[in-house]
Amino acid sequence: MAEFEISSHDPDQDMMNVIRFLSSLLQRIAETNDVYPCYETQKITIFHGQTRPTISIQCYLERIFKYANCSPSCFIVAYIYLDRFTQKQPLLPMNSFNVHRLLIASFLVSVKFMDDIYYNNAYYAKVGGISTAEMNLLEVDFLFGLGFQLNVSTSTFHTYCSYIQREMLLESPPLIQAPSTAINHGRTEKLHCCVNEDGSTHQQQLTV
Repeated sequence: MAEFEISSHDPDQDMMNVIRFLSSLLQRIAETNDVYPCYETQKITIFHGQTRPTISIQCYLERIFKYANCSPSCFIVAYIYLDRFTQKQPLLPMNSFNVHRLLIASFLVSVKFMDDIYYNNAYYAKVGGISTAEMNLLEVDFLFGLGFQLNVSTSTFHTYCSYIQREMLLESPPLIQAPSTAINHGRTEKLHCCVNEDGSTHQQQLTV
């Protein structure tokens, strides 16, 4: 599978730009779902912490980038897995209490699927600031949440890459305000652009 590239001048800087973009996107999603939760249907799972982590999403992603030593494509595949997970688990919206655990789980699974050489779960647990036992449980729950659908076609990979590159060039977070007629629990819904397996895009609610 081809690597993700924006320019050939400084690959590390390219990755930092991707990290900044993804962290901004995930931060907005988490904060939106913090403000507009749906308590009557939202599931509380092993991904939820009792308190919000003090480390920001961007710093968390930068820590993963610094210590994971994974191929750049793992970041894109991890984002694809997160997207799939939220589509398959609509009662588990991403918020500030679960986004970090979802991130480390998605990266662990993507590294194991994409790279020939990788560290064990104990190492990634230290990177993620959790115990090895918790890392093991997060991995299993994330896999089941994905329905073990780990394969990413070349066309899907390039579609996500093109989407991220386009949004980064526009320097605009890919959040789309829904039409005023779309109301849920008395509020206007916000949508998140996702990518289907056939390469087409669709819009999905960030909040349930």
